[in-house]
Amino acid sequence: MAVTTTKPKHAPRRHIAVIPCRWGASRFPGKPLAMLGDKPLLWHVYQRCREAQRLDDAVVATDDRRIEAVCQQLGIPCTMTGTHATGTDRVAECAEHLQADGYINVQGDEPFIDPAAIDAVSEAVVHLDAAVPVVNAYTHIADTAAAIDHNVVKVVISADNNALLFSRQPIPYPRGDHPAYFRQLGLYGFTAAGLEIFRKLDQGPLERTEGVEMLRFIEHSHSVRMLPVMDTGLAVDTPEDLVRARSLLQRTRSRP
Repeated sequence: MAVTTTKPKHAPRRHIAVIPCRWGASRFPGKPLAMLGDKPLLWHVYQRCREAQRLDDAVVATDDRRIEAVCQQLGIPCTMTGTHATGTDRVAECAEHLQADGYINVQGDEPFIDPAAIDAVSEAVVHLDAAVPVVNAYTHIADTAAAIDHNVVKVVISADNNALLFSRQPIPYPRGDHPAYFRQLGLYGFTAAGLEIFRKLDQGPLERTEGVEMLRFIEHSHSVRMLPVMDTGLAVDTPEDLVRARSLLQRTRSRP
């Protein structure tokens, strides 16, 4: 399906959100089409992108015809890709066909992602140093259960706001102090050059072990700029998360 375009809001800068969606997630097969309220999960993510003020377009990227068919039914722009190891590899393929100055990877399991966080990442891409290929949003973890949840990716950050390490384990280990824990959001911003760097790099042992694609940059000595954002949303990694997301949606809709 051809990607529709809208009038750029901040010409000549053009930023596109790409929502990578695949069917075969090991923890939750078919997750993008799981129903949240009366719409599939991917629809909610697309709406959050539409609510962002600094994006000029948004598109779902998938290799699955079932996902493509639902996008067509809902009027969501969708582009078909090959099979890829990660969502960012899928975004990188899209960048070959969708010209833009910035590409915002909004993972398809973040139905409550704050549009302001998307805008913050978009703005940060504009100001990236030439030597930094990517910016990654993060939030503070206040819940102890989230800090030890292997579905929540934690990040340790340097004094100059670059990622030192990502892990599904609770890092740092609290041996002598009371550390702060930070959650990496599934929200990345790239220049076209940054995506080209990513797609040329091989997966390293850390990325393959942890299943965290931003480790690819770190393993090859590239910086990952971390950006703090305010986001209290819920990522849907498992069917249990979907139950919690449905409760959250009901509470949100019942507010006056």
